Amino acid sequence: MIDLYTWSTPNGRKISIMLEEVGLRYTVHSVNIGRDEQFDPKFLAISPNNKIPAIVDSDGPGGLLSLFESGAILTYLAEKTGRFLAPKGAARYRALEWLNWQMGGLGPMFGQLGFFAVRSSEKAPLAIKRFTDEAERLIGVMERRLSAAPYLAGDEYTIADIAAYPWALAATTYLAPALGEFVKEKPEFLRWLESVGERPAVQRGMAIPKI
Repeated sequence: MIDLYTWSTPNGRKISIMLEEVGLRYTVHSVNIGRDEQFDPKFLAISPNNKIPAIVDSDGPGGLLSLFESGAILTYLAEKTGRFLAPKGAARYRALEWLNWQMGGLGPMFGQLGFFAVRSSEKAPLAIKRFTDEAERLIGVMERRLSAAPYLAGDEYTIADIAAYPWALAATTYLAPALGEFVKEKPEFLRWLESVGERPAVQRGMAIPKI
């Protein structure tokens, strides 16, 4: 059994999508970051960086295993189940390449844009321009890649797509005031969003946790 510690953010939903895709049994524990529940000492013992998501697998290698950082969790679950990450070869490293691209670029830049352009009551035009420009560049990277292949890592749906989807979807929802018009001109990006979003496991995972 896996215990999932999560909240209704793109990073959290990566893991609920993956768990739904692979069909592992899991229990959801909501960590309300709006109430600073991530700083609870009990959660800190599981996630030393005070961030969601995190998991505890009672059937991990050697027994109980706790993991934090969404990229590490996705890789672990893929290897545990043999799903959505090739065991070796170029296909494996292509998926890991795009997973790391999401972790290092798409998520952080979209997160900063969300803070400055949407959440902050005091607008900082220079910061908004900086992160809007970078978010648009990253969407452009996706558009070019998805013009050459159906999924980020190539012909197969992988953990790279699972990681990128909740953040990319935000460009059409939460971040639409900043990016909505831009993404209307990105047909491959929109095609990929639709394709991934139609997966039943993705739809279930995006609804977790139930607030």
